[in-house]
Amino acid sequence: MLIERMTWRYATKKMDPAKSVPAEKVEAILEAIRLAPTSSGLQPFEVIVVTNPATKAKLRAAAFGQAQLTDGSHILVFAAWDNYTEARIDDVVEMTAAARRGKSDALNTYFDNLKSKYLPRPAQENFEHAARQAYIGLGLGVTAAAFEEVDSTPMEGFDPDKVDEVLGLADRGLKSVAILVLGYRADEGDWLAPLVKVRRPRDQFVTEVA
Repeated sequence: MLIERMTWRYATKKMDPAKSVPAEKVEAILEAIRLAPTSSGLQPFEVIVVTNPATKAKLRAAAFGQAQLTDGSHILVFAAWDNYTEARIDDVVEMTAAARRGKSDALNTYFDNLKSKYLPRPAQENFEHAARQAYIGLGLGVTAAAFEEVDSTPMEGFDPDKVDEVLGLADRGLKSVAILVLGYRADEGDWLAPLVKVRRPRDQFVTEVA
């Protein structure tokens, strides 16, 4: 079933603006993203869901006019932490302790060691690490959308500074790294829809080491 859905999906080029993704499907996709694995379980990114037409229009302008941003029903902006900080890591420690009935020496030692590695690093290095975690979430979002039979378009083709400005991300210590538009493909006008999916064959893609 999953492989069939992944074969069905493609980066939709023309969305039908008359069709909106049901709330329960959007929530299922967001939950899959929330459950995505991240390094040390830090979840160093957030997802901003945009449905307001005026904001979508501004994001379209920041994405070089790509029509999916206004024709799709939901825009998911993946925004990574701009840096790792002691406060951010401590929040994860507290959340973990609350879920697992208190702190432990092992928990404290693990995250103290993490702080000793992450906090001295340059902010740009930490942001790039956080952005890679956001891409894991993006992958799960694409997969979950396909599973829900929702069309999607993952995007890097946008001006992140402009997107950050539209959404006020800098004030929250976030930077946009990727966009996933959700919607439904138009019946006509999408040049990519009728084309066969092209991927390298398995023997050119997978190397098995015995």
